[in-house]
Amino acid sequence: QVQLVESGGGLVQPGGSLRLSCAVSDRFFTYNVMGWYRQAPGKERELVASITGGGSTNYADSVKSRFTISRDNAKNTVYLQMNSLKPEDTAVYYCNARRQFVGDYWGQGTQVTVSS
Repeated sequence: QVQLVESGGGLVQPGGSLRLSCAVSDRFFTYNVMGWYRQAPGKERELVASITGGGSTNYADSVKSRFTISRDNAKNTVYLQMNSLKPEDTAVYYCNARRQFVGDYWGQGTQVTVSS
């Protein structure tokens, strides 16, 4: 059973930073494409960033140059460093693990609120 546990969300002022972590219990962690998604109230869930086992990354245009996704394959953990946060970044952030021919696994989500 693959489990994903997010941490690091919270309340931050505009312009501030947060670092999200996602610990994954999966012996095949390195085979997963890991992603961070977010869902704001009344909106659909959207991809924020993703990273392959080899370290190739992809970002939504709205977060490029502000957010950085990384992974530590030795610790089965993926991170999302979020800088220069804006009120429109407010959402529940979800960690996702996707493995070819297997499917998707999701964390429970962590709330990020950007407000003064």
